[in-house]
Amino acid sequence: MFQEIYVIDNQEEFTQSLKELFKKHKNFKFINVNETELNTVFQNIPEIIIINEDNINTDTIEICNTIRKNADNNITPLIISSSNEDNKHKLELAKASIEYYIPKSMGDEYLYYKVKNMSRLLAVNRTVSPLTGLPGNVQIQKELKKRLLRKERFSVLYLDLDNFKAYNDVYGFLQGDEIIKFTAKTIVKNVNEKNSDDIFVGHIGGDDFVAILNIKMDYEKVCQNIIEEFDEGVKDFFTEEDREKGYIKIQNRKGKMEHFPLTTISIGAVFADSNKFSNILEIGETGAQMKHLAKKYKGSCYAVDRRKNRM
Repeated sequence: MFQEIYVIDNQEEFTQSLKELFKKHKNFKFINVNETELNTVFQNIPEIIIINEDNINTDTIEICNTIRKNADNNITPLIISSSNEDNKHKLELAKASIEYYIPKSMGDEYLYYKVKNMSRLLAVNRTVSPLTGLPGNVQIQKELKKRLLRKERFSVLYLDLDNFKAYNDVYGFLQGDEIIKFTAKTIVKNVNEKNSDDIFVGHIGGDDFVAILNIKMDYEKVCQNIIEEFDEGVKDFFTEEDREKGYIKIQNRKGKMEHFPLTTISIGAVFADSNKFSNILEIGETGAQMKHLAKKYKGSCYAVDRRKNRM
């Protein structure tokens, strides 16, 4: 996958030097853009934007503000390469939400490592859910594998929401995102209650979450506390009328109205160690089975795998 880096520069020598610096890294693609052609940048949403301050006529901060006002590029990292080493100027650039100022006096090698490190950081951040800030699938799998390899004994909670699609259909995806964030906070709060370092909460995606607890924690009590707090707090995301009814109405494809209960949470709990499970796929399969079992019951519920060995 190409990592497109746009270089705003009215000349091309600087961009050519970057291409030479990264010639061994075929995934880096540097594209030179004149300061009058910012629309090209906006249309492509680059990985990083580098501005060669020495070769532009427009005020640097003005260009940066224009970039930040663009909805698709308002969080794109900005790097300024410049011969102007005035401290007041550097402070003004920092105030304008510019990530890096790189003086030309530091040389090409310094710029090389700054760009490389920025790219690495962006890759790491992609494994984190932008909605909840929780680790995603890659880190969840790493955490489970690590504990199995260490032959630790631990418990895993697999959590998701019931009737969440119906909620989104009635209240919209933006409100649905608010429930997702509320769910994440509820899980983290109750898992962290004992202030233990040896716990982990991840966001698989959508309304699916994972919590990994150490052997000392009462995972059933954690499930109960999550359910109690979720059921009380989720009411705030419904209108008073829907709360009183206890359900929401949606028209199906045939034009008939269907009733769906208010959003609840289901949890599948698995006690795991290397003697019971040989890999993380087996843990996930068991967690899915328990969560499916919990969903058979009305309202928020949790189900625990109490088998000593896998079937």
